[in-house]
Amino acid sequence: MCLFLADSVSRMGGGGNMSTPTTTTEAKKNPLKRIPISKPPFTIGDVKKVIPPHCFQRSLIRSFYYVAHDLSLASAFYYIASTYFHLLPSPYRYLAWVTYWIVQGCVFSGIWMICHECGHHAFSDYTWVDDTVGFILHSAILMPYFSFKYSHRRHHANTNSIDHDEIYVPRIKSEIPWFSKYSNNPLGRILQLVTMLTLGMPLYLIFNTTGKNYGRFASHFDPYGPIYNDRERLWIYISDAGVIATTYVLYRIALAQGLAWVVCIYGMPLLVMNGSIILVTLLSHTHPSVPFYDSSEWDWLRGALATVDRDYGVLNKVFHNFVNTHVVHHLFSTIPHYRAEEATKAIKPLLGEYYQFDGTPFYKAFWRETRDCLYVEKDEGSDHSNGVFWYKNKL
Repeated sequence: MCLFLADSVSRMGGGGNMSTPTTTTEAKKNPLKRIPISKPPFTIGDVKKVIPPHCFQRSLIRSFYYVAHDLSLASAFYYIASTYFHLLPSPYRYLAWVTYWIVQGCVFSGIWMICHECGHHAFSDYTWVDDTVGFILHSAILMPYFSFKYSHRRHHANTNSIDHDEIYVPRIKSEIPWFSKYSNNPLGRILQLVTMLTLGMPLYLIFNTTGKNYGRFASHFDPYGPIYNDRERLWIYISDAGVIATTYVLYRIALAQGLAWVVCIYGMPLLVMNGSIILVTLLSHTHPSVPFYDSSEWDWLRGALATVDRDYGVLNKVFHNFVNTHVVHHLFSTIPHYRAEEATKAIKPLLGEYYQFDGTPFYKAFWRETRDCLYVEKDEGSDHSNGVFWYKNKL
């Protein structure tokens, strides 16, 4: 929901200039043109050399500024909602609450992005600081910090590997459920999108839906599940404890203030946050132009390059440049978000056709990708086709 506001602001000129600038060439480039699948004529070392060295420097003070900024916004919006909304007449009160849910959900999303950065050791030079901040803030929004940190790092280590990636692993055609051909229509897609945006995050965390198929039950809350190794199990317990502690605090608040109060103040913004995270992460990794590779073809650099930068207008800043600098993030995940735009600008000339940007409005892109990217299949008869898969939609 918050993304619709950003798109409107961007189209009115209020936020488009805040994203990584796009050149005339980029604007005219067909965003659906497939990126090259041949091995790049550059190495990751070559890419690193063109990025200004200061882009790799993490500032503890600057990172904490963004924490304070987001928490101050969340506190201000909470104060306004809890203090003044009940004074408004009925029609305006309902409008005020919906606006609060959207705006506060966007702020929660920004906090989620900071925790995501902590998990990549991009927050500061001190791992214990990163993990402390990430654990406290992620627990506060019911995210198991260490559980997500470990599975997400494996996603970065295996991006677009059809055999080993950890998230948004596409199905091959033979794995498509029988009912998919009956739901591949506008009404079916609407139901799918609503389910995805409302239940996608908890289903992923609890049941590992859209994640790697381990052949058995896998959950981010299960210390002995197949996602984690023996060295990580203690930290999964700690992650679970953080979520349980937050749940207990919410329970005590609900006893004192009422369940409706908790839902309005906290639950609905959390729902908006979960939907926003699902949407932006899906659009960063689901696109007709990017390939998936099996083990015979996959290598780390080509996998990392098979991601997409998007433009969400003013929300690029609210989301701490998570969506408009996703390519460089997959190449160098320790670059802090406040240096990612400069790094992206530096690498684009070198990457050339290997850099993918799509400026399609997010709502159009979301509909297109859920319509056209149903499964992956090989292009038989073309070069490198033995281990390269592309999104298809013909059932």
